[in-house]
Parts: sequence; C-alpha cells; structure tokens
Amino acid sequence: MFRSVLPVLLSVACSFAAERTFDFSEFRENEIPSGFRSTVTGRGQPGEWRIRMVEVPPVLAPFSTKSPVMTRRAVLGQVSTDSNENRAPLFVYEGDAFKDFTFTTRFKIASGEVEQMAGVAFRIQDERNYYYIRANAKDQNVAFFRYVEGELIGPVSVPADVKKGEWNQLVVECRGSKLRALLNEKETIPWTEPNLVLFPDGTSKGVFPVGKVGFWTKADSVVYFTEARIDFTPREPFAQTLVRDTVKANPRLLGLKIFGLTTNQPGTAVIGSSDEKELGAPGGQVERDCIEKGGSYFGKGTDSVLVTMPLRDRNGETVGAVQLSMTTFFGQMEKNALARARPIVKSIEGRVSSAKDLVQ
Repeated sequence: MFRSVLPVLLSVACSFAAERTFDFSEFRENEIPSGFRSTVTGRGQPGEWRIRMVEVPPVLAPFSTKSPVMTRRAVLGQVSTDSNENRAPLFVYEGDAFKDFTFTTRFKIASGEVEQMAGVAFRIQDERNYYYIRANAKDQNVAFFRYVEGELIGPVSVPADVKKGEWNQLVVECRGSKLRALLNEKETIPWTEPNLVLFPDGTSKGVFPVGKVGFWTKADSVVYFTEARIDFTPREPFAQTLVRDTVKANPRLLGLKIFGLTTNQPGTAVIGSSDEKELGAPGGQVERDCIEKGGSYFGKGTDSVLVTMPLRDRNGETVGAVQLSMTTFFGQMEKNALARARPIVKSIEGRVSSAKDLVQ
C-alpha cells in the first residue's frame, strides 16, 4: 500500500524569525473570522466569536493633544454569556503549529458575572490537551494552567493588576520547553518548565513541544482581542531533519532527497534534500512509481550512481521515496549499489512512524 503525504511544506530551518499578524480589519462586523476553529473545553456551548467595532486607544500616547485618543476599529470578540463555570471557549488558529514563538495581543474584559478572564492558549494538541495563560480581573492575577487528557493541571499563579473594562497587553513566550508571560510589559509568569504528569495507568503525559495557538476565555466572560501577532522561528520539516542527520552520518553520500506524493495535483515533490534549493521541486515518474508500485530503481553515471528506493513507515506502509547519489567504482553494479543504499534507507525508516511525520 501507499499513503499520500500532507501538502508539501517549503519552509526550512533558518536563523531568522517570521511574523504572522492577525488582522481583524479584513472582516465585517458580526462576521466570524476565517482561518480559526471555535471549540470548547469542558461543558457548555462553544464560544460566539465575532467581529465587533470597538473603540481602541493607541498603544503609544499621541504626539499632539489634537490627535484622537480613541479610534473605532474591528476587533475579535467572544460575546457569548453562557455562565457554565466549567466552560472554556477556544478560538484556535488552524494555519500552523508553533514551537518557539512570542505571541502578543491586547485584550479588554468587557463583562462577566461568573468569571472575568481572558487568555492565550498554546501548544494546542486538541480541546483536551494544551497550555494556557490567562488574566483574571476578578481575582487580580495571571496564571498558567495545562489541560492534560481533559484534566486541569496547575496553577502557577501570580498577583497582577488586571484592569476590567480597560485594554491590557498580554505577551506569551515559548523557548524550547520553557515559557513565560508578561502583562502590560511586566513579567508575571517567570520562565517555567512544565514537568510530565504521571497518570494512574503508568503513562506520563503533559509536555507538548509544539502545537497550535488560539484565544481563550472562561464561562460568561465577554472579551475583546486586538493587535494580535505571533513572532516565531519557522520549524524544519522532519523530512529535512532526516536528510541532514543521514548525510552527517554518511559523509560519502554525494546527495540525498526524500520525495512525497503531492495532494493538490498528481505527482511527487521534494520534501527533504541535501540541497535546500531543491525543496518543493517536482519529482519524476521514477519517484512516483517507486511510491505507488514499490521496487527500487538504479542509474549509473560516469562518477556516481543513483538509487531510488521506497520509504516505509514503521508499519511497513510506503510513505515516500528516498533517492541517494553515491560515488561509483570500477565494477559497480546494481546489486551492490542497492546493498550499499539499503541500510541507509533502513536507518531513515526507523525514525518514521507515519506519513504525517515527514512534513511536520
């Protein structure tokens, strides 16, 4: 069998940071912003996330007294007043998952009888597994919690001046396994590192190295969010990590590529390469046949041989193709070229549990 991989990711590891801004001015009032998924943790209905036109003060004080103090702009609002105290509405950004990042947003807690909370959820796996940092205007604190298999773990809580009815700024930073939070430019949650949680069945869970981000509220809290952005380090697709590690372990390789089936059109594409400029380049019929039909392919040049072999996951299902360029020698034949290539491909297969792994 063969299994097509997810759409090819063209991003590769890099030293610079990227930025994504959530511009709610693109949407009309009462519209639900696209690119997000509304869901809920706990009991009760998901939140009602809609665009609202609200007066927002500038981040910096105006240079002139004649400058407008407030401007009316489109913001994201969670406007449901369902008072179930076990209800945590989530608005999850579906575009990407993030590892190292800084998430910044301004928020205003407009109302709430049962709760008055606003926060940012991150490292989201699903509705039952994620981290969040929230500001509480009722109890005047900022806290870090985790949901692990639906169980609430925490808190790390710090007193803070959370102004109800006013705009506040919340910043959440993640670096590796550590995280921290700032409220109105003051550190509230210092750098902390969550530990694994031991469950009765003997399993340990609760440390999430990567995940999606989203907006978070609690119970009947009516909250507005604006000026939200995430600065992040682009993640390297696992296929590219496999290539880099394999080339390092086998310095005699002249080149190495991993191909995956594309989902938007028939064919294959390079999802990992020793030459990063080739990422995203289309493959040929050999690579497609290798994935769909199985079997290995051999080609010989003056100074090198090219071997293309199926890449299988731990269950034995074909999830891609590996192409190796190796030095040749007098008397080099297909049989011994395949013998040279096979253990290299096997070492790659031992690290692939599914097709999804390759592009995450």
